[in-house]
Amino acid sequence: MLVQTKRFTIAEYHRLDDIGLLQTGDSEERTELIRGEITYMVAKGIRHTFCCRNLLDELSNLIRGRAKLQCQDPILLPPDNQPEPDFVLLRDREDNYLTGHPNPNDVLLVIEIADSSLNYDRDIKGALYAEAGIEHYWLFNLIDNRLEAYSEPYRDSQGKGNYAQRKYVLSHQAVALPNFTDLQIELSKILPSIP
Repeated sequence: MLVQTKRFTIAEYHRLDDIGLLQTGDSEERTELIRGEITYMVAKGIRHTFCCRNLLDELSNLIRGRAKLQCQDPILLPPDNQPEPDFVLLRDREDNYLTGHPNPNDVLLVIEIADSSLNYDRDIKGALYAEAGIEHYWLFNLIDNRLEAYSEPYRDSQGKGNYAQRKYVLSHQAVALPNFTDLQIELSKILPSIP
């Protein structure tokens, strides 16, 4: 017997949400559409929340008036992806994104924070962002307590995305924001100290 799974388009995913099929009754449970499959996001631990809170403070202060900051909200990567990255730096848009979620042309930087989801965020979501042509992807790796900064997206001969450049930034170092080289983030203000 052949088993086949149903893959959803972004429009179908939105319809499922509109009629309440994605709601489980747990207000903390969130979903994403990844390669046409509905995935439930893992619960955030203390270190993830700590990093997220610090990054929100730093990014908000740094980019005010120069770009938009989005936190744990959808971006559209047609035809069948609607991830909700931890952070996205967006170009200013005249409609302030009232007419629709951001798409790859709007994205300056995608940021994920990962501990238990490290391999998924690095391999699955990283490939997804590269395939969409997103120029810069940052992964705050809480296992190794460092930032993995990816750039130069490409597709291989099978169409799978990846990044040609990967740079590790250690917890005691600083890094410039892509597209805003005059703005630096000190990782010691973001990453939790390892006891």
